[in-house]
Amino acid sequence: MNQIVPEQIEQLRQAGSVMLLDVRTDPEVARGLIAGSKHIPLNQLPARYQELNPEALLVVYCQSGARSAQACEWLAERGFAQVHNLQGGLLAWARAGLPVTTPG
Repeated sequence: MNQIVPEQIEQLRQAGSVMLLDVRTDPEVARGLIAGSKHIPLNQLPARYQELNPEALLVVYCQSGARSAQACEWLAERGFAQVHNLQGGLLAWARAGLPVTTPG
């Protein structure tokens, strides 16, 4: 599985070539997320993964990187070729000093 660090995502976002997928629960997302992320809780992924583009460069994240790693493996098994796990999750993103926004 491909791991990616927060600084790499910021570069990809500036190039406009990445989709961010947040697989955390609704209460977690209510506390903050990376702007522009699509939210599909991990337990809903099997029913909703068709909402994602299998050709896109996809970065999946959760709070610490464990659930997103599961999601990456699951998506890769379904033909998503460019799936990356945000190493350390949203915690690493915030530690890197990158912005976290509130939904809505």
